[in-house]
Amino acid sequence: MKSLQILILILAVICLATVPASADTPTNTTAFERTVTDDYGTTITIHGEPQRVVSLAPANTEILFALGLGDRVVGVTDYCNYPAAATTKPKIGGYSTVSVENVIALKPDLVIASDGNGAELIGHLKKLNLTVIVTNPQNVSGILNDITFVGKATGADDNATALVDSLTARIRSTGKNASALTVHPKVAHIIWNDPIYVSGSGTFQDELISMAGGTNAFAGKQDYATIGTEDFIAANPDILIVNSGTGMGGSEDSVAQYFENETRFANVGAIKNHRVYVIDSDTIDRAGPRIVDALEIVAGDIRTADTGSPAATPSRAAPGFEMVPALVALAAGMVVALRRIR
Repeated sequence: MKSLQILILILAVICLATVPASADTPTNTTAFERTVTDDYGTTITIHGEPQRVVSLAPANTEILFALGLGDRVVGVTDYCNYPAAATTKPKIGGYSTVSVENVIALKPDLVIASDGNGAELIGHLKKLNLTVIVTNPQNVSGILNDITFVGKATGADDNATALVDSLTARIRSTGKNASALTVHPKVAHIIWNDPIYVSGSGTFQDELISMAGGTNAFAGKQDYATIGTEDFIAANPDILIVNSGTGMGGSEDSVAQYFENETRFANVGAIKNHRVYVIDSDTIDRAGPRIVDALEIVAGDIRTADTGSPAATPSRAAPGFEMVPALVALAAGMVVALRRIR
């Protein structure tokens, strides 16, 4: 009898071992362990592949979706509006007004914060024993590093490598075109018109202008700065790259129209020669994958001022936020269109 009982027990164990896991059986992520260093220089060990990720910044949200992790994103800010799928995710408040209660309620196993969220909030979340990593890129290279960093933290290493390789190739191609320019026009990136708010040295936009073959008309200003009308006239930029007004409550071209219609600016080169361009604010201001879209758009505008160079190359496709992750390097989404004001 005892031998029969042992035989039955062995058969039962064998049967259980061969029963396939059901669709409802949670994935075992305990074998996953990653140690990463974030942009604050903090070293974090992540135990278990993150399945519930909360993003506290629009740029971080765009990185997650570009890496094919949209299904793991369980919370975003009120301003996370790209890609479209991000708008359907539960909201945790504004960029600088994050609701800690909303974050906790989502039970995240990883929170990706940004320096702009503030040290107090980030510290509070860590004290609640949440796993928090922070992004704070200082330049385009830093954005690419953050894509790699987020990929490693979430287990999406291969997708991150493919995306970074694709973006890097596009950057190099733009640089090659820029090196062939016969002129390097003065370019001003205008954020707002009342007061006139521009991107100076040390900003992403300043770097994009340089990478695209131009010179920043306001390189003498540090970071983002307000300038007077006299300063604007004296700088006499050849090209204006103007943010869409929608980001600050105006119509899409309201800021550009101000410069086009202001009689005091009639003799400024960019306005006299109708080289005033509107660009989507989110595309050029967010520290995410679309920064390379912005680079290509700015480069196309700069080439219009170079009469000795060939016609501008058509803009390449934007990163594949909606594509299968394995195809991320070959994504064919449309680049946000740049509208020329005449």
